[in-house]
Amino acid sequence: MNRCSLLRAGLLLSLLCVCARVYVQLQRSSLAPPGRLRERPVTMATEAASTPEHRRRIPRWKIDLEPWAAETRGLQEEARRFLRYISTPQVSCERPASVPPLFDREDHGSWVLCLDHRFSLAQRIASKHCRVYSLRLAADDDGLERMLAGSGCEVHCFDPSLRSAHLQEEHMWLHRLSVDWRDPNPDRLHAHTHTHSRRKIKDILNSFGHRQVDVLKLDLESAEWKVLENLVLERVLDSLGLLLLELHLHWPGFEVGGDEPSVIRYWFSLLRELERAHYRLYHSYSDPNKPRLILHRNIQNASSSFVLGWVNTRFVPHG
Repeated sequence: MNRCSLLRAGLLLSLLCVCARVYVQLQRSSLAPPGRLRERPVTMATEAASTPEHRRRIPRWKIDLEPWAAETRGLQEEARRFLRYISTPQVSCERPASVPPLFDREDHGSWVLCLDHRFSLAQRIASKHCRVYSLRLAADDDGLERMLAGSGCEVHCFDPSLRSAHLQEEHMWLHRLSVDWRDPNPDRLHAHTHTHSRRKIKDILNSFGHRQVDVLKLDLESAEWKVLENLVLERVLDSLGLLLLELHLHWPGFEVGGDEPSVIRYWFSLLRELERAHYRLYHSYSDPNKPRLILHRNIQNASSSFVLGWVNTRFVPHG
C-alpha cells in the first residue's frame, strides 16, 4: 500500500509540474506585443519568389495557353480570332523596306523590314554593326539576306541542304546546320552521325559568341511553330531585334498535336507570347499564290501562308 501511495503521489506531482509549465508559457505569450504571434517571417527567397522578375527566371516547360475564343470551343471561332490577330498590325512602321527587284527572286515584297528611327535597325545598318540570322530549309528566296549582306550586315544562313559544311560569300556565311527545338540525344552525341548538325538557336548563339541578333528570319516549312516555342521557353526573344516569320497553316506543323480547335488555339497562344515579350506586329502578308486551306479546310477563304514581321520594342543593342 505504501508503494502504491508513493507511485500515485509521484504521478500527481509530475502532472502538476507540467500544468505549471504550460501556465507560465501562456502568461509570457499574453505579454507579447499585439500581433507578434501572427507575424510570419518572410525570407529573402520568399520575397524574391513573389516578384515578376523572379518568376520570369524560373524555367518554363510549356507556353501559357490563352482562353478559348468561345465557350463552344469551336473551330470557326478559333480560326476567326487567329486570322484577325495575324492580319492586324499592332504598330505602324513609317519606314518599311522590302527587297528591291535586284535581289528579289521569289519574295515579291513579302519580307519587309522596319527601319523606323524609333527602333535600332536603321542605325545598326548605317553603322554596319547589324547581325542577321536566317533559318531555312532549302530556301531559294534569299533576296533579303543578300540585300542586308550588301549593306554591310553580318549575315549567317543556316540550311541543312547545303553541300559544304561552311561557305562564305563576302558578308554572308552559309552553315550546313539544321536548327532544332530539342536537345540532342546524349546516346548519339559522340557518335559519328549527323547529330552535330542539329542545334538549338540558343546553343548556336553561345557557340558563335553572339549575344544579340538584329534580324531573325524563320522560313522552316512548318517547323516554325516548335522553333518559335523554343525561343519563348529559353528566353531567346530578348536577344532579338526583329523577327520575320513565315507561317504555314495547311497542317498543324511538326510535333503539334490536338484536334483542330486546339491546334489553332496553340498557334494563337504562341504568338501572344511574342506580344507579352514586348514584340509588336508591324507587317502581315497573305500569299495569294498559296492554297486557300487552313488545316486542310477552306476557312474564310484565307491563304495557307502568311509572312509576319514583329519588332521588339524593348530591344537595346550592345556594342
